[in-house]
Amino acid sequence: MIGLVAVLLAAAGGTYVLSRGGSASSGAAGGAALASAGDLGVHDPALVAGSDGEPWFVYGTGDVREGFGAPRILRSDDGGVTWARAGTAWERAGDPEWVRDAESGVAGVENYWAPELYRHDGTWYLYYSASTFGSNDSAIGLATGATLDPDHPDYGWRDQGLVVRSTPGETHYNAIDPGVVEDGDGKPWLLFGSFWGGIQLLPLEWPSGKPAGGAEPVTVASRVGVPDNAIEAPFVVERDGWYHLFVSWDKCCSGVDSTYRIMVGRSREITGPYLDADGKDMVLGGGTEVVSTTGRMIGPGGQTVSVVGEPGSPSSDYYLAFHFYDGDTGGAPTLAVRELVWDGEGWPSIRVGEPG
Repeated sequence: MIGLVAVLLAAAGGTYVLSRGGSASSGAAGGAALASAGDLGVHDPALVAGSDGEPWFVYGTGDVREGFGAPRILRSDDGGVTWARAGTAWERAGDPEWVRDAESGVAGVENYWAPELYRHDGTWYLYYSASTFGSNDSAIGLATGATLDPDHPDYGWRDQGLVVRSTPGETHYNAIDPGVVEDGDGKPWLLFGSFWGGIQLLPLEWPSGKPAGGAEPVTVASRVGVPDNAIEAPFVVERDGWYHLFVSWDKCCSGVDSTYRIMVGRSREITGPYLDADGKDMVLGGGTEVVSTTGRMIGPGGQTVSVVGEPGSPSSDYYLAFHFYDGDTGGAPTLAVRELVWDGEGWPSIRVGEPG
């Protein structure tokens, strides 16, 4: 997501009420519409859906006016229907010092964007983006902790420093919008990218959560012939032997003028190629639409997927979280959580319906 401070300020509070029903989008066969009430103001939601009555959490892009710009936290105790603010990932004392360093840091950072949450061997890994609007002077950092719940006695994030960086004039990509996935052998991979050279894939290693020695990013999705290569926010989830790559196309962060939409492709191998439903490679601009502007729901994107059940299993529940701009509230950034449904050929869709 290309952060825009003015839009983030509009998301600082408020209550938005969305309907649970609605007509199906093209190709949709069902799917619950969650995130119905509460404080839904958020950008770039990283969703962790709880199971067996556990709370659900969303970590999203930070607000410059609280927590020193740290990722914002929302919590739901009713299965993703009603959400309440639960603070920020850290306060000033926990702000990553390396980002603010005059020589090695990222100049001008005011808030942290598009977090990613991943749990490995009992530890939570919180990846975050440090950048400024319209620049690829950017970095992805990492913090680790024992729990997502700020009310838990073991709560707290320990900064682990830089993961990957992009530098104007030196790198063709933009190091923001992290997404983590493991392959069938338990090897972790980082997806990232926004505009510039498109979506990148980089092997990581456990337990550090940092890039594997000598690894270099490889492009797995791009927008051939589209001005500024308008693709970002990658997230991969496995289901039934397929790795599904979700991305956001077009323009974010412009309120009711936003043109964001969520696209998908899939591959049998985590390294690609990722093809859309027509067989077009995502490196060459391929992508099958999952959701786009519908009624009040303008510019949906900045997505993640959370799985309840066995990862990769067709019998598990897959929830897509994203933000959109509410046309009835002047374009306020708003959380949506929808259950993904899968057609007979294994392609995902959601029940969209018009909010309100």
